[in-house]
Amino acid sequence: MREEIKKLIEKAVKETEKEFPDFSIEVPSEKSHGDYSVNVALILAKKSGKNPVELANLIKDKVKSDLFSKIEIAGPGFINFFIKDEYMRNQLEVILKEKDKFGNLKIGNNKKINVEFISANPTGPLTLGNGRGGFCGDVLANVLTKAGYKVAREYYINDIGNQINKLGHSVIGDEEAVYKGEYIDELRKKILRGLTPQYSAEKVGEKAAKIILEKMIKPSVKKMGVKFDTWFSEKTLYKNKEVDEAINELSKKGFTYESEGAVWFKSKDLGDDKDRVLVRSDGIKTYFASDIAYLKNKFKRDFNKLIIFLGADHYGYVPRLKAASHALGFGKDSIDAIVMQLVRLFEKGKEVRMSKRNGIYVTIDELIDEVGLDVARFFFLMIGPNTHLNFNLDLAKEKSEKNPVFKVQYAYARICSILRKSRNFQFSIFNFQSNYNFKLLNEKSDLELIKTLIRFSEIIEDTAKDYQVQRLPKYAMELADSFHRFYENCQVISKNKELTKARLFLISAAKIILKNTLDLMGISAPEKM
Repeated sequence: MREEIKKLIEKAVKETEKEFPDFSIEVPSEKSHGDYSVNVALILAKKSGKNPVELANLIKDKVKSDLFSKIEIAGPGFINFFIKDEYMRNQLEVILKEKDKFGNLKIGNNKKINVEFISANPTGPLTLGNGRGGFCGDVLANVLTKAGYKVAREYYINDIGNQINKLGHSVIGDEEAVYKGEYIDELRKKILRGLTPQYSAEKVGEKAAKIILEKMIKPSVKKMGVKFDTWFSEKTLYKNKEVDEAINELSKKGFTYESEGAVWFKSKDLGDDKDRVLVRSDGIKTYFASDIAYLKNKFKRDFNKLIIFLGADHYGYVPRLKAASHALGFGKDSIDAIVMQLVRLFEKGKEVRMSKRNGIYVTIDELIDEVGLDVARFFFLMIGPNTHLNFNLDLAKEKSEKNPVFKVQYAYARICSILRKSRNFQFSIFNFQSNYNFKLLNEKSDLELIKTLIRFSEIIEDTAKDYQVQRLPKYAMELADSFHRFYENCQVISKNKELTKARLFLISAAKIILKNTLDLMGISAPEKM
């Protein structure tokens, strides 16, 4: 519907104005303002100096379509569209026919996208912060796939360098130890027992990192319900001389220089706040040098776009990564970085403190064990990645409709319960045929539920474009609320067989969309609660 409105507005504006601006089509918060509101007249008025209300009326008069019951001008010049009930009922038929394919889009044009997320150093268990990026990355990959992209999920393993040496010292327990906790004590027992006195911190760190990856991180990822297509080792970049090749390529293109015995990347010229060291004066290559080689490796695998999830402490990486991509010839826009803000856990009004290095932290495994995977996913997804997340453990444990996950899943279970009760009817709501009369769906709650259902495709499109996955749980809650209002106001199974049939089809469509939404979030859809 938004695309149709956009086409109509474009045509109308071209007939009245010389310039065509970017404009937005929003769903108004106030239902009296219509189903969609367009701000094109306000934007045109700013540029031309004309009266926005007059412009809005000119555009409105040029819009010719039988999809709308009315078009109104409101406020300072918004054009509000009211969709005809008939159109909405027709969309109900589309949902019932397409089922889980409803909402599938082609905007991705089969382009290849690499989504790299979690990528925690193999120096300890995954914590809450890793869980947040993990769930968001996984769900974004689901949405992009639904939108028509070919998506690959990837985990980058930083298995070489200083943090591995620090891990080794921590396991050995010498004065350079950094990491603490029970897992370090267990690694010390497991690794040092079989080593000769000549062992090095590097070798101990490598052994420990491998154990942490295989015995802690990968099982946690599986517990989170995430499946990576690729686990990429940083070591291979050095083994295959890819780091040297990347530095050489930048040098040939004139993007490096030497100073104080080190090799620098001219990242400041490309939008970074300063130049970055690639090779230190002692000859050791930096992590950023590995990152550049890794970027090049991804693009060599024919990805059109790279999406990278970063922790809050890596915010400064964004401009330097874009600078490197530009220098390599792939362009700054080929990389999108999503910076995940911090997670704080609260129980009984008090914050549960976390520090990986001091051995005081909450792992993602512990949280999932405490509240369940569905709740963990939903709560992490509810808040946008650019906002700090306060995880309310008490609410997460709540087994009532105060808990948003429970409310959404209960709506799905209630639909399933009604459909089970309807099995004595002489038709199958699972094999949709044209023996229905959707014109009977004319109550306010009927139509509001249909309106909410048909917004699903727009939720997919918007999220695929701006990566704001918090839109999905918000939509799921709106859909659950819309269904619960419908259930309170409209009797589904009644003596009126034709109306019963129509409403059973309606809640079947609601079941499809609710299940599709939960599937995208990686959350179960229980048929009984």
